Amino acid sequence: MGKRFIDLSIAIEASLPCDPPMMIPRIDYVDHTAGATQMLDFFPGIKREQLPGGLGWALEFINLTTHSGTHLDAPYHYHPTQDQGKRALTIDEVPLDWCMNDGVLLDFRHKGDGERITAADVQKELDRIGYELKPLDIVLVQTGADAAWGTAEYLVKGPGMTRESTLFLTERGIKVVGIDAWSWDRPLPFLAREFKDKGDPKVIWEAHFAGIEMGYCHMEKLSNLAAIGRPHGFTVCCFPVKIKGASAGWCRPVAIVNE
Repeated sequence: MGKRFIDLSIAIEASLPCDPPMMIPRIDYVDHTAGATQMLDFFPGIKREQLPGGLGWALEFINLTTHSGTHLDAPYHYHPTQDQGKRALTIDEVPLDWCMNDGVLLDFRHKGDGERITAADVQKELDRIGYELKPLDIVLVQTGADAAWGTAEYLVKGPGMTRESTLFLTERGIKVVGIDAWSWDRPLPFLAREFKDKGDPKVIWEAHFAGIEMGYCHMEKLSNLAAIGRPHGFTVCCFPVKIKGASAGWCRPVAIVNE
């Protein structure tokens, strides 16, 4: 039996309009020619022509947030407390056994941009695929928003989860979830418009704030979920980069399918 590895991440790229301006990554590339100049300083007496082809190392300087690219949010991102008063976990404290488990893929591509994914929607999809959640399953939510990656439209694409549907998952022992959109919640402009129209603060970041009640992690900016090819019967691996005291860490989630 072979294994198929499916990359569920997007690359960190500079200057794409897929984030608010303050969050757009900047990458400064040092090519092999510039790297050779640096090596002359590290190795006094070396001559450029003594390096292979007169070239040195390549490296990059990156300015980005911990929420740039595909990443895993820790409970600390949502609030300083979780589980009704306990100190919220930062990304370096997230248990590793949360981050590699059986995967479940829920397809909500039929829902429109800005629509709510309710608890009833989640149960209906579980019934459709014939699956009962168990503790520590990693639940992936497919919206189709990743098709807009690379454009400004990405920020307003896809439906999103709610407080109710998030708690539906965490109450069943789910600790890690993910979505192929910019946010686990509905796109922020939809939340802002609803708050302006109704004045109800409960709409603001409701799915994130559900983590105050029951701590959990979610991945955002997933991609390529359709390539998994099945709603369950695969493994998800999504270990985050360990950043001391941080609210999130970059990760490269992979779906592993036995064939």
